[in-house]
Amino acid sequence: MKISEVVNKTGLEALTSWDDEELTGVYISDMVSDIITGATGCGLLLTLQTHKSLIAAANLVDVGAVVFARDKRPAADVVELAEKAGIALFSTPVDTWSYAAKLFELGMR
Repeated sequence: MKISEVVNKTGLEALTSWDDEELTGVYISDMVSDIITGATGCGLLLTLQTHKSLIAAANLVDVGAVVFARDKRPAADVVELAEKAGIALFSTPVDTWSYAAKLFELGMR
């Protein structure tokens, strides 16, 4: 599924510029060590964490997009780091569970 489909069907707010790449799946975690060992090739990361280490971990495993649940928003330096790494950042007002359910309904796993 393309990023644009996820954005349009789930009402995400873009926090960075983004390319419309294909997302092969979704990974949900708030732990950097877990992301590094489990998110490889997932495409989309759903989290509450907004710190620089999260962006570094996402970049390490080639995550293309990060969605922050509960209207979380990273600081400007984190957004800048994500832009440099080519990682799209989005925010959703809904909680992690509800957003994960939306992705499941769209067929993302």
